[in-house]
Amino acid sequence: MGSEGPSHRFDPNFTRQVIEGMGPNTSPRNRVVLGALIRHIHDFAREVELTIDEWMEGVKFVNALGEIYVKSNKTRNETHRICDVLGLESLVDEIAHKIVSETGMDPTSSSILGPFWSPNAPFREQGDAIFQDGVPAGGRVVKMHGVIRDIVTGKPIPNAVFDIWQASANGKYDFQDPENQTPNNLRGKFRADAEGKYWFYCLHPTAYSLPRDGPSWQLLTMMDRHPMRPAHIHIMVTHPEYQGCTTQLYPSDDPWIKSDTVFAVKDDLVVTFKPIEGDEKATLELEYNVNLAPKGYKGRL
Repeated sequence: MGSEGPSHRFDPNFTRQVIEGMGPNTSPRNRVVLGALIRHIHDFAREVELTIDEWMEGVKFVNALGEIYVKSNKTRNETHRICDVLGLESLVDEIAHKIVSETGMDPTSSSILGPFWSPNAPFREQGDAIFQDGVPAGGRVVKMHGVIRDIVTGKPIPNAVFDIWQASANGKYDFQDPENQTPNNLRGKFRADAEGKYWFYCLHPTAYSLPRDGPSWQLLTMMDRHPMRPAHIHIMVTHPEYQGCTTQLYPSDDPWIKSDTVFAVKDDLVVTFKPIEGDEKATLELEYNVNLAPKGYKGRL
């Protein structure tokens, strides 16, 4: 009896009663997901013996996520950021997109979307610059180019759309920085040519800190963690006949690359920016080829 005490100190039937409270019209997938969520939340509360004060602090924390979203006119998504800080988005991303190819050419690794993507980025012409407000102080111009290929055939993918967005040299995205940036600055979509090639001018990325206020900063402080993200460029590459790729590219010499506060760095996303000669528009060059899997392709399981 003594050995059973700790595991049966709490009602062993309570969690089952809550799960079985779902009605007959609950969809099969919702029943699986919500049932697992309830089980894990209840097991968590029992494992740590969550106090009423701690539970109420959690309630206030969740409320604060919504409050800051509303107060910022829906531009500051702390709920999304909390998922990043806890590594949840990176884990869900891996579950959703991990493919091991049977052809010897794996698809480009995905990485988290983050809270700064915009569906409103304009299409630009090949060879255009995405810094529509000019080169900011401290900014270094990069000619970025590459080829988008099919991992099965190795052939280029014409008309694939290459969507890029990045923070400015001050570490802020356009809608965080209306005093210095116009909407869609450092954003753009480019359509690959008949040979699957893309090219344009962007900036060498800059490392930046997550906001040092609000719920995400509170959580980082509780865990004694820094708020820094390594410098990175966001890209999203899509085509109607292929599984799209959303990812981030990181300079190999960035000091935060080993301790990204949102756990999004992967080895094949670490790149080297090289000096460029003979191009009056740029001082650096980045060649990055993107490999996409056809829709429905599963690879090795």
